[in-house]
Amino acid sequence: MSPSRKSSATSYKISFRDRFRTALKLHKENSIQTLLDILRQPTNSLMTILVLAIALALPSAFYLFMTNAKAVSQSWDGGVKMALYLDDSTTEKQAQDLLTQLNLRPEFKQVTFVSKEDALTEFKDYSGFGDALDYLDNNPMPFTITLEPTSSFSDPEQLEALAQELAGLQQVDQAKLDSDWIKKYNSILDISEQIATFVSAMLALGVLLIVGNTIRLAILNRREEIQVIKLVGATDAFIRRPFLYAGFWYGLIAALLAALMVNIVFVLLKQSTSQLAQLYSSEFSLLGLAPSFTLGLLVIGALLGLTGAWVSVRKHLKDINPQ
Repeated sequence: MSPSRKSSATSYKISFRDRFRTALKLHKENSIQTLLDILRQPTNSLMTILVLAIALALPSAFYLFMTNAKAVSQSWDGGVKMALYLDDSTTEKQAQDLLTQLNLRPEFKQVTFVSKEDALTEFKDYSGFGDALDYLDNNPMPFTITLEPTSSFSDPEQLEALAQELAGLQQVDQAKLDSDWIKKYNSILDISEQIATFVSAMLALGVLLIVGNTIRLAILNRREEIQVIKLVGATDAFIRRPFLYAGFWYGLIAALLAALMVNIVFVLLKQSTSQLAQLYSSEFSLLGLAPSFTLGLLVIGALLGLTGAWVSVRKHLKDINPQ
């Protein structure tokens, strides 16, 4: 290779390195300068950021609510019980024999026998018809066996099949599984989750529109400046960069504020929730935002801000031409 070619190759490598360093320096300066510009206008910037933060906080609050609601549901799933109401013709000996057979089955971790007298006493205590029941000649309550499945045997389909199997026993008049209300609760959760997803999508669109409108106003306020720097040869990428960083900072700061809002609400509700759980003899504790979700919220906020700024700049910057 000739010296001239070596020199040309060397100059190309240095030129590329210089361009990279220059671009990196410009990005750093633009990002810092844009952040300082936002902080120098606290009134206008704060109002925009608060609106964005509320729009981001609402889906986060929905997520926190759904997380805790599902945690409550899971704790209930582990406590599903089954009740076997025996036929009126079943004697106590036959009931005890059935109890022994059920105790040997691996599906249940606890099997409890409730006599007719105990069932009547419990019904009197909780029904409010205690005085009326005293006039009955015979005890109408059947023998009852309550079954608590093991944690490894808690699938709803398995429990339904088991209830049907036990209902077919000769001594059993009816097998009742108390998971129906849990299914209804989970159905409500599914509907709530779909609504939350739709609302979150609408609020994300709102964030894009708010950031886009804010950047549009910033472009209009600097219209003459943009025309001048276009006259001296500035590229669209050079002009676009500060506005993109502005959208990025708006989204990121709003996401930080949204996470702070949700965590403040979590702290305020945690003690009250714990006290309510203790009244129901539950060890449930309110779950806060996971670090991974908080990080994801920051990323989503920054991306929404950047996207809104990009759409606005791309639309309005081409309409400004030097005259």
